[in-house]
Amino acid sequence: MAKKKAAPAKKTKAESYIAKAPIRRLMKKEGADLVAAEALDKLIGFLEKKAAEATKDSLAICKKDKRKRITAADVRNATR
Repeated sequence: MAKKKAAPAKKTKAESYIAKAPIRRLMKKEGADLVAAEALDKLIGFLEKKAAEATKDSLAICKKDKRKRITAADVRNATR
Protein backbone atom coordinates (compact mmCIF):
# COMPACT_ATOMS: atom_id res chain seq x y z
CA MET A 1 0.00 0.00 0.00
CA ALA A 2 1.37 3.42 -0.96
CA LYS A 3 1.39 6.26 1.52
CA LYS A 4 -0.92 9.12 0.74
CA LYS A 5 0.63 12.53 0.50
CA ALA A 6 -0.53 14.96 3.11
CA ALA A 7 -2.77 17.70 1.83
CA PRO A 8 -0.99 21.04 1.56
CA ALA A 9 -1.53 23.22 4.58
CA LYS A 10 -4.22 25.80 4.10
CA LYS A 11 -3.08 29.37 4.18
CA THR A 12 -4.29 30.99 7.33
CA LYS A 13 -5.37 34.55 6.90
CA ALA A 14 -4.63 37.06 9.59
CA GLU A 15 -7.44 37.25 12.08
CA SER A 16 -9.89 39.94 11.11
CA TYR A 17 -12.20 41.65 13.57
CA ILE A 18 -14.34 43.44 11.00
CA ALA A 19 -16.72 41.40 8.85
CA LYS A 20 -16.62 41.88 5.09
CA ALA A 21 -20.36 42.04 4.45
CA PRO A 22 -21.09 45.26 6.40
CA ILE A 23 -18.13 47.03 4.80
CA ARG A 24 -19.24 45.85 1.34
CA ARG A 25 -22.75 47.20 2.06
CA LEU A 26 -21.30 50.52 3.20
CA MET A 27 -19.22 50.77 0.02
CA LYS A 28 -22.27 49.89 -2.10
CA LYS A 29 -24.31 52.54 -0.30
CA GLU A 30 -21.62 55.06 -1.27
CA GLY A 31 -21.89 54.05 -4.94
CA ALA A 32 -19.27 51.31 -5.34
CA ASP A 33 -21.35 48.55 -6.93
CA LEU A 34 -18.39 46.34 -7.86
CA VAL A 35 -15.56 45.96 -5.34
CA ALA A 36 -12.65 43.54 -5.67
CA ALA A 37 -12.08 41.21 -2.72
CA GLU A 38 -8.51 42.49 -2.40
CA ALA A 39 -9.75 46.09 -2.20
CA LEU A 40 -12.18 45.10 0.52
CA ASP A 41 -9.39 43.36 2.45
CA LYS A 42 -7.17 46.46 2.15
CA LEU A 43 -9.92 48.74 3.46
CA ILE A 44 -10.66 46.41 6.37
CA GLY A 45 -6.95 46.27 7.21
CA PHE A 46 -6.77 50.07 7.17
CA LEU A 47 -9.85 50.39 9.41
CA GLU A 48 -8.53 47.83 11.89
CA LYS A 49 -5.18 49.62 12.05
CA LYS A 50 -6.85 52.97 12.72
CA ALA A 51 -9.15 51.41 15.35
CA ALA A 52 -6.16 49.86 17.14
CA GLU A 53 -4.33 53.22 17.15
CA ALA A 54 -7.42 55.02 18.49
CA THR A 55 -7.79 52.39 21.22
CA LYS A 56 -4.16 52.72 22.31
CA ASP A 57 -4.43 56.52 22.39
CA SER A 58 -7.74 56.34 24.30
CA LEU A 59 -6.20 53.96 26.81
CA ALA A 60 -3.27 56.32 27.34
CA ILE A 61 -5.74 59.14 28.08
CA CYS A 62 -7.54 56.91 30.62
CA LYS A 63 -4.34 55.91 32.37
CA LYS A 64 -3.23 59.52 32.56
CA ASP A 65 -6.55 60.38 34.24
CA LYS A 66 -6.20 57.29 36.52
CA ARG A 67 -9.32 55.61 35.14
CA LYS A 68 -9.96 52.12 33.77
CA ARG A 69 -12.98 52.68 31.52
CA ILE A 70 -12.58 54.17 28.05
CA THR A 71 -15.35 56.68 27.39
CA ALA A 72 -16.68 58.22 24.19
CA ALA A 73 -14.88 61.44 25.13
CA ASP A 74 -11.59 59.54 25.30
CA VAL A 75 -12.11 58.14 21.81
CA ARG A 76 -13.14 61.55 20.49
CA ASN A 77 -10.01 63.15 21.95
CA ALA A 78 -7.80 60.34 20.67
CA THR A 79 -9.10 60.65 17.11
CA ARG A 80 -8.69 64.39 16.77
